Amino acid sequence: MPTYQYRCTACAADLEVVQKFTDPSLTVCPECDGELRKVFNAVGVVFKGSGFYKTDSRSSSKPSGSPKPAESKPSESKPAAKIDSSKVAATS
Repeated sequence: MPTYQYRCTACAADLEVVQKFTDPSLTVCPECDGELRKVFNAVGVVFKGSGFYKTDSRSSSKPSGSPKPAESKPSESKPAAKIDSSKVAATS
C-alpha cells in the first residue's frame, strides 16, 4: 500500500498516511479541523543492470570507427507481397 503525504492549509501540519488506492483521500486535519491537501513529490528512479550508460552498450572487442554496410544481392531478393486493402478489416 502506498504512503500519501498531506499538508493542512490552515496550520501547515504535515501528515503521512498509508492508504489503499481505493480509499478516499483525507480532507480534514486531525489537529485543527482545517482542509488537507495531498502533497506530490518527485519519484526516485533507480536503473539497475547494464546498458544504461554510454560505455555499457559497447563491448571492448569492437574496433572503433564506423561499421561497414552489409552487401545485398539483388538477384536473391524477393518482391514484396501486395495486400488487397478491400479485404483488410479496419481496427480502431
